[in-house]
Amino acid sequence: MSLLATAFSRKSRAALECLLFVSSRPASPAELARALKISEEEVEILVQELQELYERDEHGLQIRKVAGGYQMCTRPEYASYIENFLKPELPSLSRAALETLAIIAYRQPITKAEIENLRGVKVDGVLATLLNRGLVKEVGRKDAPGRPILYGTTSLFLEHFGLKSLEELPPLEEVAPAREQ
Repeated sequence: MSLLATAFSRKSRAALECLLFVSSRPASPAELARALKISEEEVEILVQELQELYERDEHGLQIRKVAGGYQMCTRPEYASYIENFLKPELPSLSRAALETLAIIAYRQPITKAEIENLRGVKVDGVLATLLNRGLVKEVGRKDAPGRPILYGTTSLFLEHFGLKSLEELPPLEEVAPAREQ
């Protein structure tokens, strides 16, 4: 193969790689050939070259034939890293959950009865939600009759709200007062 043909092949292979990277679905050899202005046979050769390159250099990506087309995807052995990185964001919290979470953040360690006294309503369901989402945790027991559970915030709480530490919580006097109804 001539030097000019090799350079063209590299450029076409790189362009094919770009197309596979940006495609959200498997791309057929005909679609790829049209986009690259080359034959389907040349697409097949370039795909094979890319597959060999990714295999030889132990890349985290691979090119697979899927549903009559080609698709760039991650290798199965790296799935746990991807799952860890792409953990779904926590769904938004209800007003009740946010109020309860704020009370816990500012008054921790605090018991469920103390939270209910401050909110004026039962917090069983809201507290369960916050515990399940990992935003609060049991931090001990109060030295009082019945030894009630004490609750506090977690490192996930800090992460979720972009705080380095609890010291970054705004002082209570800076928190906007509730509007009277």
